[in-house]
Amino acid sequence: MLRIKELCKAKGLKLQDLGARMGMPQPTVSVLANGKLKPSYDTLLKLAAALDVRVGELFDDWTDGEIVCPHCGGRISVEVKKGGE
Repeated sequence: MLRIKELCKAKGLKLQDLGARMGMPQPTVSVLANGKLKPSYDTLLKLAAALDVRVGELFDDWTDGEIVCPHCGGRISVEVKKGGE
């Protein structure tokens, strides 16, 4: 499950604000935040950028360097490189 609501609350954002940052309508963001729509990879990137977090931090079960795929439930290793390294 994604931590959209938790991250928005921590950053003082409403879902409408998040949608504006992402260029996405608030109802769509709400559906994502409520777990009723599985995000594409591009949407995950937009969410992470809009919330100023790493993609992995969007997930409930984030452990540094690993996430669980919301589609298949498999574990995925994540390596974050800064500045196009």
